[in-house]
Order: sequence, then structure tokens, then C-alpha cells
Amino acid sequence: MIPRSARQLSENHAGKPLEYLSFATKRHAMPDVQTPSPAPDLLIHARWIALAHCETLLEHHAIAISNGRIVDILPSHVARERYDAKETVTLAEHLLIPGLINLHTHAAMSLMRGMADDIPLMRWLRDYIWPVERALISPEFIRDGTRLACAEMLLGGVTCFNDMYFFPHDAAESAVELGMRAVLGVTVLEFPSGYASDAADYLDKGLAALDAWRGHPLVKFCLAPHAPYSVSDASFEKIQTLAAQLEIPVHLHIHETADEIRQHLEEHGCRPLHRLDRLGLLGPQLIGVHAVHLLDDEIATLARNSCNVAHCPTSNLKLGSGIAPVAEMLVQEINVGLGTDGATSNNRLDLFAEMRLASLLVKGKSGDASLVPAWKSLQMATLAGARALGLEREIGSIEIGKYADLTAVRFDTLELSPCFDPISHLVHCAGRENVSHVWVQGRCCVFDKTLLHHENANLKNNARLWHNRIVSYLKLDSV
Repeated sequence: MIPRSARQLSENHAGKPLEYLSFATKRHAMPDVQTPSPAPDLLIHARWIALAHCETLLEHHAIAISNGRIVDILPSHVARERYDAKETVTLAEHLLIPGLINLHTHAAMSLMRGMADDIPLMRWLRDYIWPVERALISPEFIRDGTRLACAEMLLGGVTCFNDMYFFPHDAAESAVELGMRAVLGVTVLEFPSGYASDAADYLDKGLAALDAWRGHPLVKFCLAPHAPYSVSDASFEKIQTLAAQLEIPVHLHIHETADEIRQHLEEHGCRPLHRLDRLGLLGPQLIGVHAVHLLDDEIATLARNSCNVAHCPTSNLKLGSGIAPVAEMLVQEINVGLGTDGATSNNRLDLFAEMRLASLLVKGKSGDASLVPAWKSLQMATLAGARALGLEREIGSIEIGKYADLTAVRFDTLELSPCFDPISHLVHCAGRENVSHVWVQGRCCVFDKTLLHHENANLKNNARLWHNRIVSYLKLDSV
């Protein structure tokens, strides 16, 4: 008999793990088609609609939405005759796309944006990030930092983020307050922080939050062991069992830097991915973040086990970590989504920037301009992220039956004129400043570039207060 709560599962983890079949099957199932409503809650007319699960681009079409889900997609002139919607929005010169999915964030670290730049990863962590976290991390820090991150992401067209940080209960409250969809990590480390004392304490607190938010329409959870260099075999074995029993993803950093791999070889006698394979962590539930330094056989191992990768091109470049072998991963049909990483190692939670950079890096590294065309970049920022999270039945593309997580990009500006190919423009010309409207589960969160569910002034004031505390703690020169 399976225990009813995640915490009970943690206590009983010694049993044989369940198979991953249910998770994998759930990932590839199609959504149930619902009968169109005669009076939808919302009807959105758009100049163009990019579906994202295929290369089809619809022109002068409308989307009918009821109870937060898409119930019909049809030509605008037909929609006007068929439906008398409660609300109608006309986007005459806009491209409507699925809401963008940020597959890897440390959202509350937005309060440390620009705190320590131009420093290698391990020094950056040891001398700046970890000391500040030990001193200042609290539920208040998480709530304020997550609010700031959610506001930035929503204004940039991101409707869902996959987070790895502390106090997930408080992060969930902030995301829901702004109307955003969140997948929150049960973070696990072996060393203490302002949140937990050891690996068991991290798990216990994270699983309690998972139980508290179970069933919420906007909040899901994943297991988030930080990295092979910061998590023990015993903790990984426990996480592997929990992932199978709870049928939730495992989200962790892998092969981010060459130094990380060298140190792992010295301490464990093998490369990190080999150790994860030995411990049974590889499978369709795994989201490996960064995956910069991979050998050919390691790419094959990820593909063979149907693992997912969260590609964070800007963070990888800014920290000097390298360029991930995305072309090689895509050739082997590895599911690759896009993430920004935290605002401390990227400075922007901007998936438009990641879409463009992901495409250009592959072209430049390979010498093949045909690789990762614009539609593929869009798919990496939407459906690939949903698939990695086990949510592709619900979000990630514009299809009847899925939730109406939608982003509108305005195309009638000078810098986007003329427009021969809207998808090319989306990736190579447009930026987050062109986002005009955002809906999450049919509820408008951004209307005409205005955030609806929080005051910008409050967000800025809270950011200033935390800035002063961090400056005082690190004895930095204030700006």
C-alpha cells in the first residue's frame, strides 16, 4: 500500500521503487477534447497564432476559452458568428503563442541580481552566494524575491517556471498571488542553510510543503537535489525512490563546469553522470540542468534513458562554463527545454533572450545555419519544458483541451517592420518588451503591458530594502 503523504513516503523509502512507466506514459498522452461552449468565457482574436506542437501558423484565427481551458480554435470570421463570448479581446497586429516555460530558475535570487559578476562558478558560490544565503535567507526573503521574479517573468511572457530554492511554501504563495504557474523544488543539500540543517531536514520540510499544496491548479512540485557534488549517495537513493513513488520529476545541476567533473573524478572515481546512472536516477523523470560538458557516450546515455535537459545558454556563457552540445543532443532526440537560471548568474529572467541565443549558439558552433530554426527555439521554450515537467497534457502548446496559458507579442512596432515570417521575428527580432498580454489558465495577468495583480512600486521598495541589507552584510559599495 502506498502511503498517503509525501512525508510518509520519505519515512518508508526503503521499499522497492515503483516503475517509471506511469510518468512516461502520462507525458505522451494527448489531452481530452472538450465540447465547445456556446458562450465561452473569453474569445481572443489574433493576427497570427503559433500552435508550437507543430510548425503550423494560423492567420486571422480565434481561441475560445471556458473554465481556463481552450475549447475551440477557429477562423475569426466563424468565431464571430458562432460565439457570443462574455469577454472578447482583439489582437489585430499580434502573434499569440503558448506561455513560455522557464525550465530552470532560482526565482528568489532576483534580490541578489548583479551582486557578484565576472567570477567563476565555485568561487561565486563559496564567497558570495552561499554566505549571503546562510545569513539572510528567510520566508520573507523568498516571498519578496519570488514576487519580483514572477513579475519580471510574466511581463516577459513566461507563464510557468521550474524552481530550485528554499522555503517552497512561501514561493508558492508568491507565485499564486501573481497568478503564475510554478513547479517548486524539494531542494536537497548536505550542508546547512537558513532553511534547513541537513539533507533529511531539507526533505522533510520540502515534502511537507508538497503535501500542503497538493491539488492546487497552479502549483506542482519536483525533487531538487542540488548537484552531484553537494548530495550524497544515501540522499540520492532516497530521492530516487521518492521520485518513482510520487511520480514527479527530479531536477538537478549536472556537468556544468570542467572543474566540477574533475573534482568528482577525484572524490568518486567516476564522472557525475555515471554515478547518477549507477544510483538509478536516470530516466524520463530527470531534468538535468546545464549539461555543458558531455562526452558522446554520455549524450547517448541521456538519450537511451529518455532524460530531459534544461539548457541555460546565457548563464553558461556568463559564468564561463562553456557551450552545451545542444545539436548533438537534439540529433539523439533528447528533450531540451530552456531555462534562465537565477538572476545572479544571468541577470535577466528573459526567455526571449534564451530562445535567440540557443538558436545562434548551435548555428555558430556547428557551422550549420539550418540547425535550431526559429520554430524549434519556440518549441524548446514551450512544449519541451512542459514535456520535461510531465505537464504536456496541460500546457506548452495551443490545443483544444489544454489550459489557456497564452502570451501575446505585439508586432506593429518600428523595429519589427516589415514582417515576412512571424516566428522568425519572434526569435530573432522581438524581445520581452514586445509582450502585451499574458493569460495563465484563462486569467489575464498582464494586460497591455501592465501587471494586473501587484503594484510595481511595492516590488521596487521591497527590492531596495533587501539591497541595503545585502550591501551591509557584504560591506559592498552601495549604488
